[in-house]
Parts: sequence; C-alpha cells; structure tokens
Amino acid sequence: MSRPPQELPRTLSALRASSFSEAKLAGRSVKDEIRQNLICKIQRGEELFPGILGYEDSVVPQVVNALLSRHNFILLGLRGQAKTRLIRQLTSLLDEWTPYVAGCEIHDSPYAPICRRCRDLIAEKGDETPVAWLNRHHRYVEKLATPDVTIADMIGDIDPIKAARRGQDISDELTVHYGLLPRANRGIFAINELPDLAGKIQVGLFNIMQEGDVQIKGYPVRLPLDVMLVFTANPEDYTARGKIITPLKDRIGSEIRTHYPSALEEGIAITGQEAWTTRTSPVEVRVPHYIRQVVEQLAFLAREDKRVDKRSGVSQRLPISVLENVVSNAERRALRARDEVAVPRITDLYAALPSITGKLELEYEGELKGGDTVARELIRMSVARVYNEYFEGVNVGHIVQWFDLGGSLKLEETLDAASMVEQLAGIQGLMEKTKALGLSANEPDAVRAAAAEFILEGLYAHRRISRSEERGFAGEEKKREPAEPVKGQRPNMRKQYN
Repeated sequence: MSRPPQELPRTLSALRASSFSEAKLAGRSVKDEIRQNLICKIQRGEELFPGILGYEDSVVPQVVNALLSRHNFILLGLRGQAKTRLIRQLTSLLDEWTPYVAGCEIHDSPYAPICRRCRDLIAEKGDETPVAWLNRHHRYVEKLATPDVTIADMIGDIDPIKAARRGQDISDELTVHYGLLPRANRGIFAINELPDLAGKIQVGLFNIMQEGDVQIKGYPVRLPLDVMLVFTANPEDYTARGKIITPLKDRIGSEIRTHYPSALEEGIAITGQEAWTTRTSPVEVRVPHYIRQVVEQLAFLAREDKRVDKRSGVSQRLPISVLENVVSNAERRALRARDEVAVPRITDLYAALPSITGKLELEYEGELKGGDTVARELIRMSVARVYNEYFEGVNVGHIVQWFDLGGSLKLEETLDAASMVEQLAGIQGLMEKTKALGLSANEPDAVRAAAAEFILEGLYAHRRISRSEERGFAGEEKKREPAEPVKGQRPNMRKQYN
C-alpha cells in the first residue's frame, strides 16, 4: 500500500486551510462520497467494475441504482458468482485519501469526532491536533459470517484490562474495546454469507442500519457511525443452515440477484481471465478454442443436469480449475515427451476429473451412479455439443468406414506429438477434416494431434465409433438382428433388458 503523500496536512489547522476543508468534508457521509465519485465515473465513461464480466446489463445497473439511492444492499446468488469480488471493488468509489484523528481506532473525522478519546484530544490540543491519512483500501472491512460470531466481535465490549491499565472506572467510555463494525467507521462494512450469522447477532445490526448508532454491552454510549453496509448470501442457506431474519431484510435497501454466465462465450471469457494458463514453462502452452469451449460447456451442462443439485449450483470455479488441470496435464506430457509445444487434448480433460467431481453436489440419482461416472458422461455430452458446432454437415463417412472395416487405434496418453500424428495419419481422411477447426497445414504436430483426437472423441460421443480401454477407438459394434425362428418352433418370448 502506498504511503500518504508528504504534502498532505498533518495538523487540524493545516487541514482546514487545505482542499480537505471543513466545508468539503463536514456533513458528507460515506454514501454521499460514493455517490459523488460514482456520478463522476459515469460522466467520464469509465469502467465501473473492471474484471466483472457478464453483469453489464443485469447486476451492474442494479448495483449502480442502489449506490445512487444510498442504499445498503445484499447480493443474493449461488456460489462462484463473483459476489465477493464485486463488493470489494466498491473501494474504488471512495476518495483515495481521507483524513482522521491520528491514533483513533474508529478513524474519527477531525471535524466531527464521535469517540470520547478524540473529543478530549481536540479539546486539549485544538488546531495542533495531529491528523493521519487513511487509504481507500483500508476503509473496507469484511467479515465471513459464522455461527460462533458474537456481539462483542461485531459491535464491541467493555475491556477490564484496559480499565485497569489506565486506572479508569469500568463504566468509563474510554474502556470500550471496539468491534469490527465501529472499526469500519467512515468506510464499507461487508458481511459474507449473512444467513450463517446467528439471529441475535443480526438483531444487533438493526440500530446501525436504521438509526445509525450502536450501543456497547448495554452501556449508554451512542456512536453515530458513518458506514455503508453490504451483504452477500446464498439462497441455499435459507433452508440449509440459517436464514436472514425478516426485520433485517426489511432494512436492506436493495436485494440484487447475481447469476451464472448466460452465454458460452461469456463463460469462456470469464474462465480465460481467471484461469492460470499463461505460465512460465520450458514448453510453449497453446490452448485451442474448441478445448476452451468443451471445458465451459461442461459447466453449462452440469447446471442443467438433473443428477446435479441445482440448489447448490455449479460454481464458475469448476471450469477455471478444470482448464488449469487440463493445461497442466498437457504440460506434463510435453515435458516427458520432450515436445516443444504443449497442447491440451480431450484425454487431458478426463485426467482433470479430480477438479470436476469435488465441485458437483449430486442428487440421489447421481450418487447412485457415482461422481466419476457422472463427470465422464458430462464430458462426453460436452464434446458432442462442441463437435456439432464445427462438423455439422461435414462428411466424415470415410473415417467411420475405416473403423467399421476393422480398423482400431489405441492412443497412449504419454505419446509424443510426432508419433501420435503418424498414427492418426493412417486413418483415411482424418487429418484433412482438422481444417474445420481452423488449422492450417503448417501447424505444429501437437496442435494437429489434439485436433484429430477431438474429431475421434466427437465421433465416439455421437456413437459413430466405439472406445474402450483395451482397444481404444474402434468400429461401433452393430446390434445383431434376432434370428428367424425355425418353422414349427415356438419363438423365444423372453424379454430382453438393455
């Protein structure tokens, strides 16, 4: 964090004579400050929340409306929908530097101190009261709600040790130990997973939201805090672990629903931004667009699948983690095979199963099948969807015929790119069809091998060819027609179940 510039005033008298005058700062609340800075950003046409993709026409306008209305608000959505990331960017709407009384635990304004210590200090030193400066990033306090959070954690408590050290009466206001909420004074206070907060603690937020003050341990000390409150919550929490009590919901100005990416390319952009794929490595890493599509399609299909719990959702972290694992497996293979270029193949997607199964909450039917089986079926369906985008209407009959005539091909995961291309080139018409994926003739072997394997996996996903651990890719086994019964012989009436 950068240090305050040296030219900033360091005493109360210098502060009054500067651009941070009493006329500018006194009476302006945090919500007013955010509103003014937001208006300036909108007028200048600046991007309000960099890196937040897919919310431009839905969530962001609602957040802007809440801020312009000076509302406390809550972001309500399933896991992995960038709720925390969004509220942390609210600090960009605060002034870069804000003056406060030096040494104050709750960052009191030099013009309107609310704590006893600062009022006494200003009364004693007057214009020579020391002034310190708070960066915008230090004006954000975040708390993850857990059932063990106490009122003392959130609001504060009487500190008997402080009273003993200073020789003060236990009822003196100077013996108060401030909680997180008072320490967020003149800033933003965020609570993640609000329903996990015990009901009696939620009740403790009432005064600060409606009347703008808090009380410490029943002691009659009034602290008219200046704070903006923002919350996040998962709808699942309302029934699974806790709930937001009705009086608190009534005091939250805006309830804003977040969502997963609505289009595949939108999801690909988010995953591409977040996934660690641009990495320092002895080999060059290239990720084909069709691989990114398959990875993202996997998440979209999982959100639609009836075997996956829709109340829990499928986090956007799933495609991010999967893509990172896919790239790592390709990198590992390239390093062992001494290839210069690492290009993920569909095989690497199956190697990334550990990053899929742990992020899927399964329904009863899915539990019966098992996480691995469900994940493999989702991969197959994803490949089929993306394959259709590139090869719908493309004649691949020669490739299928090669397998139907008895051809088979088993590709080892660790096979180097040149050897793999040599094997794949033996299948009639296969390498020519890679042009549909946008490949040129001079592409590296690793790129061509990955593309050809994708075509074979697509044919397998559509059941045009088969694949097994023993034989690899082979012709699809044809179902035998039942034999004609011999004349005079009673046909077999037993029902067959597949």
